[in-house]
Amino acid sequence: MKKTVSVIILCLAMALSGCAGSAHSANEVHIAIQPSAAFIPLYVAKEKGWIEEALEPMGVSVKWETFESGPPMNESLLSGDSDIGVIGDVPVVTVVAPGNDISLIAIAAQAADSYAILVPTDSGISSAADLKGKRLAVTFGSTAHNMVEKYLATADLTIDDVDLVNIAAGDAAFVLSSGQADAVSIWEPNVTRITADGTVRILASGSECGLAGTNGIVARDKFATANPEVITQILAQYKRAADELPGLDDATMGAVAAALGVETSQMDQIIPKFKYTVEITQEDIFALNDTIRFLNENQILRKDYDITESADGSYYKGY
Repeated sequence: MKKTVSVIILCLAMALSGCAGSAHSANEVHIAIQPSAAFIPLYVAKEKGWIEEALEPMGVSVKWETFESGPPMNESLLSGDSDIGVIGDVPVVTVVAPGNDISLIAIAAQAADSYAILVPTDSGISSAADLKGKRLAVTFGSTAHNMVEKYLATADLTIDDVDLVNIAAGDAAFVLSSGQADAVSIWEPNVTRITADGTVRILASGSECGLAGTNGIVARDKFATANPEVITQILAQYKRAADELPGLDDATMGAVAAALGVETSQMDQIIPKFKYTVEITQEDIFALNDTIRFLNENQILRKDYDITESADGSYYKGY
């Protein structure tokens, strides 16, 4: 199983490395987005049209590209189809590995407890040790995958001790309700949505196993260095949206909730789990290096490096 997981993750970062190019004109930016609550500010900025408004004087148009999770987004970034994207820690350390010409340019959010391992409410599983021999579903190459590794380690277990299966994030609820998995590891807003009717409960949250839940904003080096002000303006609007979340109007909040597939009322439960920061701090560097170390120890990433080699926080001007 470990070998299979390694191949899936490595093929994204290695098979496509060196292939990145500009598949579209310089007067447009392609932004990759995914329906994770870690990126609510980007959804707000999208709904408000703030990025389009900021880039219009530069003659730059915005193309939005939606992905279900980080791994397919990485493929798009590596192929040059997307210029900038928002992803979790495992996709970050995979795609910005030296040689891929993609950099970490900002932090989207820190949110350890937005990740959780879920089990049916009537399940007899009550601890990490109880997962031994069980079928555990997760999206390979995601931050939720990192959580699986860390949570199992609290009981001196590894992925070799469970039947780990790869699923699309959108299938998490179905595999549990249909009995195809004993547990799933997933992120918000899926956690809130899946547990809402009481048939599924949280076995563990990210903070219980040392998961930092660091989500990043990454960009292709070729695009960013050629268009630094475009990147700066996108980050400025992300921060603007993060700052305005507490007083966000109902219409916009409702639109974002719909994009995430949750009720507007559930946003009050989801948003407090996140710290939307933008600036890259030493805490973030430590957390991402820990992800690199952990994945290497488990022979998943197999490419040791320091995240500072692939981080460039100069585009964010502290708006």
